[in-house]
Amino acid sequence: MPGIKNRSLTRRRLLATAGRAAAASLAGASLWRPAPALAQMAKPAELIVRAWGGVWVDSLDKGVSQSFTEATGIAVRHDLTEDNEIQPKIWAAVDQGRVPPLHVYWDTTTNATKSALRGVCDPLTTETVPNLEGLLPAAQPAGLEGFPLVNVYSYVYVLAYRDEAFPDGPPDSWAVMLDPRFKGRVALYDDGIGFEPVAVVMGGGSLEDIPDNMQPAWDFYQKLKAQEPLLGEDPDFTSWFQQGEIDVACTIISNARAAKESGIAVSWTVPKEGAKVDTDALWVPKSLPENEAWWAKQYVNHALAPAPMEAWCNGLGLPPLRAGLKGPEDLQGDPAYPTSEADFERLLSIPTPVLVEHQKDWFAKFNEIMQS
Repeated sequence: MPGIKNRSLTRRRLLATAGRAAAASLAGASLWRPAPALAQMAKPAELIVRAWGGVWVDSLDKGVSQSFTEATGIAVRHDLTEDNEIQPKIWAAVDQGRVPPLHVYWDTTTNATKSALRGVCDPLTTETVPNLEGLLPAAQPAGLEGFPLVNVYSYVYVLAYRDEAFPDGPPDSWAVMLDPRFKGRVALYDDGIGFEPVAVVMGGGSLEDIPDNMQPAWDFYQKLKAQEPLLGEDPDFTSWFQQGEIDVACTIISNARAAKESGIAVSWTVPKEGAKVDTDALWVPKSLPENEAWWAKQYVNHALAPAPMEAWCNGLGLPPLRAGLKGPEDLQGDPAYPTSEADFERLLSIPTPVLVEHQKDWFAKFNEIMQS
């Protein structure tokens, strides 16, 4: 597979047609616009929505789930099961014609695309999800027909740091993670997600090496292993900063911002080498009872409406894939909250098809190096 460029989420995908999207978003402001027959669909007692813990589920609950329940009377239960555990259960249920264990899957775009390619996603259309209209182009998944899933926001894996450890200002390079002062006080995700393109660049390679030559990344991981990094999931980063256990980390901006909002002196930066940008998605599995599938899509529709989407994404500190929404005041102009062409030029992107094909192997290599 040929090398990649760093602009797969830039002009053509995120900024194109922003003016048209801003106008169209006003038309999708309602919770839903059901066809008369579908409006009579029996309401389930609850919807089960898969989410991540910490600030992630809190923001979804406050921004989307609570208002959905208020509008419909349907309770929402959040399932925090890890994706590598719940995904095969959904696949097996759909393959066997059984009812899957949840109604709405909040997922990484890469994992959601794997599910779409397997044929387990119930397609979203403007007939049942009218708020698909007015989204930015990047909301539609690359390489797939229609909307088996919908991308909802972009996010950046920033270099987060404890202010006290950097009295002279933010570090300007990811090389700081190899500084002997921070041995045992560096943190990454436990599978290396979000760090792959950075590791390639820091190992002496370039984005054009991905995916055919990942050796520079493996070389950098070997050096990083000597730092005895802490490895964890999203809620761990906020907790580690709160407890003063780490000084530097590669994590999504939401986790660092959550620590800062809790009163911890934590900041973040996009170093000179850049930082990875990616998207997350919502999708509905097949094999649900007809009425439950329809109401699951109404939850997605509600999440895409301007007001809930703005509240949800602002809680996470992430830019939504709908133009015209107001972002958090504290993130205006922050390169880790990309809204302009110049912001995206600084970021590193790996196309979703490449991630779908190779990410599992990259995770395995990361774990092999860190556990050796």
